Amino acid sequence: MDVIELRQYTLHRGQRDVLVELFDSEFVEPQEAAGIRVLGQFRDLDDDDRFVWFRGFEGMASRGPALAAFYGGPVWRSHRDKANATMVDSDDVLLLRPVRGSSGWCGPPASTFSQAGEPCAPPLLVASIFNIAGSASASRCLRFLTEVVEPLEAAAGVTTVALLETEPRQNNFPALPVREGETVLVRVARYPDVAVHRRLRRALRHAPGWHAFTTCLQGEPDERRLAPTEGSALR
Repeated sequence: MDVIELRQYTLHRGQRDVLVELFDSEFVEPQEAAGIRVLGQFRDLDDDDRFVWFRGFEGMASRGPALAAFYGGPVWRSHRDKANATMVDSDDVLLLRPVRGSSGWCGPPASTFSQAGEPCAPPLLVASIFNIAGSASASRCLRFLTEVVEPLEAAAGVTTVALLETEPRQNNFPALPVREGETVLVRVARYPDVAVHRRLRRALRHAPGWHAFTTCLQGEPDERRLAPTEGSALR
């Protein structure tokens, strides 16, 4: 996949489960049939009124027609009023692409059983959004992520699902706005559990290059701790 959207919806209070049930039951298969890959959909563990999901496309050329097919099709027409009624805002969307040289989107399901066959704590998925202070800083930030963060976390059993950057080409489906004028890096990672994530966050603040890394950013990294819905492909 050459193009990936990270979509974050702010919902009316108490409406997230309504949207989750509707999305899982009605919106996954029709999007896939239109040529859209629904990569995963999630509840935000730190915001009861936020729904987060990712979808992918083979390229920008196929993105426009695929979106037109789904949003102009009968399934969306039948359910859009119910879906839209759950939302306060659906325009927090990042248009992204895999970082050159990365392995793209690697999201096989995670096992919830130990090697001995016993149930174990579910892993934690985290999407980290780094808003870069100018495109010239992007390469320095990327080096820190690949040369410091990923090796440190891999040693603790963390899997990088995707490393993404801003897709610079123009949004070719303007009916759905995306965030513009920003340079971001997004890392999606699977942690063995919440405790490992917490420990590594502390360790990174003492890692070589952390201070220089933070000077490349506009504000603090924006982390989303995510719990997959029942129908999510990524777990």
